[in-house]
Amino acid sequence: MKRLKITLFTLKRRWALLLYAALDVICVGAGMGVPIFCILLGLPVGWAIATRLTVRPRPVRQALDRVLRWAALTAAFTCVLMTAVWSRMVGMLFDPAADLANFGIPLILYEPAASFIGWLVLMIVISPFLQFLMTLFGAHLALLRRLPPE
Repeated sequence: MKRLKITLFTLKRRWALLLYAALDVICVGAGMGVPIFCILLGLPVGWAIATRLTVRPRPVRQALDRVLRWAALTAAFTCVLMTAVWSRMVGMLFDPAADLANFGIPLILYEPAASFIGWLVLMIVISPFLQFLMTLFGAHLALLRRLPPE
């Protein structure tokens, strides 16, 4: 178990990014385009980022700065995936024959066009931001556990 732990958290950056990208694509597919599993993936990814950064001792400020960068990178990748999945639907807003009411999204804003715009903003912008926050939360939990008290 110790060997696996050391090997998992000492991967080269490129391999770690490829592993994350594969997991994120699987999560997008499992959610059928809705990134709920990507948001939930943020917790273990944040934990892994913080654990990876604390394998070698470093100042707390530097560790927090790197956690922020890695969390932003993971959220940016999810934002790119969500843009690839949902950007084709933007054209439906300008199509008068498009049936937005029966598209399959929740109509919480009482108007199909407004609900559709809200859904696209939720999928493309807000969901990657929520993943960013979840990654930061997981990383800070791991840093609280692993860093020595000052």
